[in-house]
Amino acid sequence: MTTLSERPAHAIVLAACVGLAFANAARIGAVVLVLAAGAAGLAASRLGGRPLLTAAVAVFFAGWWWGSARLATLDQSPLTPRIGTAERLRAVITSTPRRGRFDIRAEGRVLRYGALRPSERVLLRLRPGRAPPQGAIIDALGQLAAPRTPRNGFDERRWLRRHGMHVVVHVDAWTQVGRRGGLGGISDWLRVWLGRSVARGVHGERAALLEGIVLGDDAGLSDNLRMRFRASGLYHLLAVSGQNVALVAAGALSLAWLLGVSRGIGQIAALCSIGAYVLAVGPQPSVIRAGIAGALASLAWLTARMADRWQFLLLGALALLAWNPYTLFDAGFQLSFVAVAAIFVLVPRFQLALDGYPMPRWTRDAVAVSAACGVATAPIMWLQFHAVSLVAIPANALAAPAMVPLLALAFASAVTAPVVPAATSILAWLNGWLAAYIAGCARVVGSLPGAQIQSTRALLLVVAGALLAAAYAWPRWRPSSSPSI
Repeated sequence: MTTLSERPAHAIVLAACVGLAFANAARIGAVVLVLAAGAAGLAASRLGGRPLLTAAVAVFFAGWWWGSARLATLDQSPLTPRIGTAERLRAVITSTPRRGRFDIRAEGRVLRYGALRPSERVLLRLRPGRAPPQGAIIDALGQLAAPRTPRNGFDERRWLRRHGMHVVVHVDAWTQVGRRGGLGGISDWLRVWLGRSVARGVHGERAALLEGIVLGDDAGLSDNLRMRFRASGLYHLLAVSGQNVALVAAGALSLAWLLGVSRGIGQIAALCSIGAYVLAVGPQPSVIRAGIAGALASLAWLTARMADRWQFLLLGALALLAWNPYTLFDAGFQLSFVAVAAIFVLVPRFQLALDGYPMPRWTRDAVAVSAACGVATAPIMWLQFHAVSLVAIPANALAAPAMVPLLALAFASAVTAPVVPAATSILAWLNGWLAAYIAGCARVVGSLPGAQIQSTRALLLVVAGALLAAAYAWPRWRPSSSPSI
């Protein structure tokens, strides 16, 4: 097995990630950074001058200091002292509004509040009815309130703080006065264009599910269907993953090949397509990680360098934690990185264990990936949501054959939308049937008795049963799984 000492770049990036994560436990200033770096250098010289160890320790403390500085910036809130007051405000809507039972919620950035110019991220709560679109600039009368106290296992104050928000704005009446420009405006336009392209001529649940899978947004789904996706273990399909980004890049390379242009131009087109897709989806940890990995893979080809999937994974974590160290606690961040690591480590072993069973190769691969990701992410699912699906493997095996065709048709719809609208409608109509099939898988499997466990007693019984089964199967499986010489 390769060690970190044999991969110095991995060790340095990992040290930076660990330092950034440490900022969540304790924060250090520049003086402590200098003293710690000096002490680390002295200790390394006494140990015989190990350059990799010295560099890793220095990077660790630099990451710790940077993370501390970023958290201090994220914790600043000019609006917090004004909680309980009401003023005219101007804000930009930065997320897709989500309708609840009693209000509409959307993330936003307050540009002006009375005489203040805070440019601070907030959670907006609007009255039921018409919702402003993402990217809209609104003029409104708003009252500042503190986030809600913990209830039903959810701490709104802590969740908002980790996303750089400290204030809730209750909006009484609003008027749209413009739209944001710049990179955010491009992101809004791409999101609307992609959403309309993949679901052109499709309505209702099928359209909502197509947009949800392509854009990673479940806002258009009914509460019942959302619950079935969670219970069946298929909810990850509504979060943009590496599969989406890989198909975007593959589509760009295929189009370049059809047009007869060089592979280098195709890789540049893949880079641009990945960037546009990440902008359309928005700052979700899973899509940023996948986008960084895809972009680095294209750059590796363009620069004739070896592609290193572990380095790509670590660099994705470094970028996310450097921007916001609180991301470490985000469920999407945890599930995305743990699932990818499980694919790297566990899937080959599970595939080896399944060799010889009478099943098609695609079924074996789907079962191996589902089992590996299910086992690795189960502790996170329990800690984050206090629920674990017991039917994720069969549900994913059933849904897997439809996912790649669905995404391929969706991205083909986006390409043909500007030039052949009629073809786009046909592709979207076909795709609607694939979306209906996936929704059916979620409903059928998710409605099975015992599909999801939510009690500690049931979890302990399942874990005990799994350990007993593993103890029974291990002596029999191990010899047969060893390659013959």
